[in-house]
Amino acid sequence: MSVNEKETRTYLGVPLYRPKVAFFDFTSCEGCQLQIINNEGTLLDFLSLVEVVNFREAMTEKSDDYEIAFIEGCITRDDEVKRLKKVRKNAKILVALGSCACFGGVNQLKNKFKDLDWPKKIVYGDYDIDSGPVRAIEEVVKVDLKIYGCPVKKEEVEKIVLNVALGKSVEHPKYPVCIECKANENLCLFELGEPCLGPVTRAGCDAWCPNSRAGCWGCRGPAEDANIEQMIKIMKEHGFSEETIMDRLECFGGFYCRLNGDNK
Repeated sequence: MSVNEKETRTYLGVPLYRPKVAFFDFTSCEGCQLQIINNEGTLLDFLSLVEVVNFREAMTEKSDDYEIAFIEGCITRDDEVKRLKKVRKNAKILVALGSCACFGGVNQLKNKFKDLDWPKKIVYGDYDIDSGPVRAIEEVVKVDLKIYGCPVKKEEVEKIVLNVALGKSVEHPKYPVCIECKANENLCLFELGEPCLGPVTRAGCDAWCPNSRAGCWGCRGPAEDANIEQMIKIMKEHGFSEETIMDRLECFGGFYCRLNGDNK
């Protein structure tokens, strides 16, 4: 039976409501959407939870009749603002999918330049390209839910969608990646001479990068009680330069408010 055919699905005996969902991409690499369709082993189970009506990377059919809109990417152009507002008007729930949508992602590094025409000239040359300051989705429209990560972790997306289908609240971990890393019995990367933002970054990825002995870059943004000042002090004590520390903290945009004195 096709996953789009009407049928009654249950979870622990509770009938599942299959909302109509749509996926949209703005300024991004589209890697978060690829995460959704990459793992064929659970793809059909995931699709059984929802009715996908718009997903450019996975289907040719398109419909504006949806209840939940997943938005990947940040906003850099005027035409994107217009399109995003239309999506927001159609959707009952709008989900920021991934670091670019939540914080501006790697793209927001462009905003550090005082003259934004300079990086545009370097990248695009003489081509007339509309590319302005980078904005996260919530800077343009109201966001109902955020799913963090670069890219998002497929298992986490599936769990969140299941909660939405069941009408359950979605709670992100308040503790840092360090907790997950220790639970996985990893050797602390500081002892290996590797910079890592695990002590201050929001958990939920199961220490994805540290599990492979790669230091956390903070793509999920700060944990609730993250002490950035203490993190910087500890990294300096381990011999990491100011440049190395700031490269990590500024990379995805999630720590921008904390670095500028805003504790949001």
